[in-house]
Amino acid sequence: MRPAVKIADQPDARRINAAPSVRWALASLSLSMLMPSLDTSIANVGLPTLSQAFGASFQQVQWIVLAYLLAITTLIVSVGRLGDIFGRRRLLLSGIALFTLASLFCGIAPSLWLLLAARAFQGIGAAMMMALTVAMVGETVPKERTGSAMGLLGTMSAIGTTLGPSLGGILIASLGWETIFLVNIPLGIANFLMAARFLPIDRPDRKTARGRLDTIGTMLLALTLAAYALAMTTGHGSFGAANIGLLLAAALGASLFAFTETKVKSPLLQLSMFRNSSLSTGLAMSTLVSTVIMATLVVGPFYLSRGLGFDAAHVGAIMSAGPLVSALTGVPAGRIVDRFGAHRMTVTGLVGMIVGLTLIAALQGRFGAAGYIGPLVIVTANYALFQASNNTTIMKDISSEQRGVISGMLSLSRNLGLVTGASVMGAIFTLASGAADITAAHAEAVAAGMQVTFIAAAVLIATTLCIALTSLAFTRRSSLLEKAS
Repeated sequence: MRPAVKIADQPDARRINAAPSVRWALASLSLSMLMPSLDTSIANVGLPTLSQAFGASFQQVQWIVLAYLLAITTLIVSVGRLGDIFGRRRLLLSGIALFTLASLFCGIAPSLWLLLAARAFQGIGAAMMMALTVAMVGETVPKERTGSAMGLLGTMSAIGTTLGPSLGGILIASLGWETIFLVNIPLGIANFLMAARFLPIDRPDRKTARGRLDTIGTMLLALTLAAYALAMTTGHGSFGAANIGLLLAAALGASLFAFTETKVKSPLLQLSMFRNSSLSTGLAMSTLVSTVIMATLVVGPFYLSRGLGFDAAHVGAIMSAGPLVSALTGVPAGRIVDRFGAHRMTVTGLVGMIVGLTLIAALQGRFGAAGYIGPLVIVTANYALFQASNNTTIMKDISSEQRGVISGMLSLSRNLGLVTGASVMGAIFTLASGAADITAAHAEAVAAGMQVTFIAAAVLIATTLCIALTSLAFTRRSSLLEKAS
């Protein structure tokens, strides 16, 4: 095998962008984004079958999904930092190999507990892939093409989420539940070979190489994130003493983590980097927008089935419209960002989301499925635009030694938003409907709950828009002051 091409060292940006090696490198990064996204959704459709296969309760098999998500959420920042220290290409290859091997063990697991262990290791591999894929964009494509690359990765993530349920259903029906995990093996082997051949080699950075992994900070952050994620996902719709205890533990862990990072020589996170307004506001906006997006995934199915009376097949078809639109608009959104600027397109995307969310609430009960699909298309298309522009703003000017950890923070912000949104948006929906059991609520109650939830979602995006406008004004003022001086 020939050594990987040192793409980032080539001087001519046009030649770099056109080089076949760069296209193959982007293909590997795309596959590294597709595979973890696919396994986030493909396992959901197999839960009933897995419950029967292992003789387990629904609450027990839910951990097949939860173990994977918890591993990603708790470790994604740490693996990003490891990539900065030991080499992003090297760690990405390790992540692909671990994900592929864990998929094999998932497919041959003889018991539920061994399957859960394999899913946790699969989540560790997924965390490596998700964090380092975004980080390596800066080493693979010219800076002026960052938006297009981010749009492509957003498209692959959406394709994985969209493809998961349908592909999983086909595989389970025709070949058995094992194949929803074993399908990753040929994908993983192909991805490993492409990454090893075409991704740019790690360039040693003396400043980063001298750093050591902050073991205490890593453990504190992982435990803090695990406590928060469990607080948001356990309880089956209720928020009791255990959830409050977990939130308090997460708050204590966050305080200890912040204190520790000011004392260690080589911290996991340089807290001073959050003084960068573009980074801080970008991460905050990513969390808020992801929280809102969960409204379409949590509330949408109940509204379509209980409020509009669609059966499961029609609900699934309508729900797939959102991820499908994200998949189709990701690459064009990236090109628009490259042409018109990331800050401007962030604002445009947020305004479009507000319009779409408001229309979903306003058109409740009108025009049937079209009254929901039309506004949903507006929301998801503008969400793709927001993602491409916000990711570009955050990653475009990050120094090389911080790309891994910042990429991990970006992925973490989305995951925390999704986890929080599942709890918060679900709670708003339940309270607004006035029903003790939403699965048995009348159509009128479900419709009322849906309207309130999407109005709240629109208000939350309006708040995010205010943050974006404030950040844009601050950036322009700073630029003018620099020119004046």
